Amino acid sequence: MKRLTSTLLTLAIAITAMAQGVVFEPEGTTLEQASAKAKAENKLIFLDCYTQWCGPCKKMTKEVFPQEKVGAYMNPKFVSIKIDMEGTYGAPLAKKLQIQAYPTFVIFNADAQEISRFLGYHAADDFIKVVEEKSADNASSALEQRWKNGDRDPQFLMEYLQTLTASYKGDEANAVAEAILEGKEETFAADSTLRMIFFRNINNPFAKSFVYTAQHPEALSAAVGEMPVQMKIQNVLSGFQRQVINEADGTATLDEDAFGRFQALLAVLGVKNADHYRLSTLITLSEKQKNYDAYLNYIREYLSNPNLDADDMQLANWTKPFADPNAETKYKEQMKIILRQRIDEIKAGKRKAQRKVGNMMLSRPTDELLEMIINALDGKMPGEH
Repeated sequence: MKRLTSTLLTLAIAITAMAQGVVFEPEGTTLEQASAKAKAENKLIFLDCYTQWCGPCKKMTKEVFPQEKVGAYMNPKFVSIKIDMEGTYGAPLAKKLQIQAYPTFVIFNADAQEISRFLGYHAADDFIKVVEEKSADNASSALEQRWKNGDRDPQFLMEYLQTLTASYKGDEANAVAEAILEGKEETFAADSTLRMIFFRNINNPFAKSFVYTAQHPEALSAAVGEMPVQMKIQNVLSGFQRQVINEADGTATLDEDAFGRFQALLAVLGVKNADHYRLSTLITLSEKQKNYDAYLNYIREYLSNPNLDADDMQLANWTKPFADPNAETKYKEQMKIILRQRIDEIKAGKRKAQRKVGNMMLSRPTDELLEMIINALDGKMPGEH
């Protein structure tokens, strides 16, 4: 009788487990902890990279993960974890894994070595199909090993680059793209395939192809137009600028070596607004460190530099740290002075108020918006004076 009771209990537990959706580890579980459990249970690791604001992430959590058939497939095979990529643990992990869109789903082996990844909302049946394909796909691992072993066959490089691009592995894709463009820095502009590789995959400002293009943009501009080339240069420089700030355990620090090399590169490239990248970095760093004395001083330095220009919307964006009702009054007052100076410049005809941002028309000119921000910093409701 006892044996029958035990058997029925075991069966009931198994049925209950099968009747639920994906079982995620408790909130706060790290990739390292998931790896330890995956080794013990001989499973793979499934990581849901999400953010609090991501609509498709919430839709997956509400509509797909709770489904019985999804749980029945996932639970026997995976140790599943969810990590907020903007949290204290998640932010540095997102940087390490090069997570740039949400949701991103990453599949690892038990040693936390990535097997594959995919992005976006998937309905239940499609999700199961993609997970099955991705978890069984060792092609990317084989290609990675060939790369590490020094294989630089042109056909292999193109195949590997395509795989990395599809997996959104930007840094690895950049390295392969650099290998493809090696020795072609002065000629790749004439080849449409190589141009596409440059625009899609080069993100390292120290890459030979990027340095040459930044110094000699004429050939590439002749092929695709000046605006795309200038935007590419700006995007690569801005992207690296963000990388010189390291975040871990809720703190932000400046990578002094990378920052120094970056500033030296800007000088070599002859970037006219090099101070923009220096000051933007320091403004961002001081904001993350909540050092608002330095934050406001860097903003003032930016605004006083005759070679730089922050538009009205940038000023509004810089006000965000002081939107909190609990922000210190002295900082709000200093920010109000900065905003008031801009409004006075507009009223005096020294500047024009913006009426659109990009292709988007604003509901009112920016001098009025800045006035509204000042009122908000004073705790006044819209319409109050």
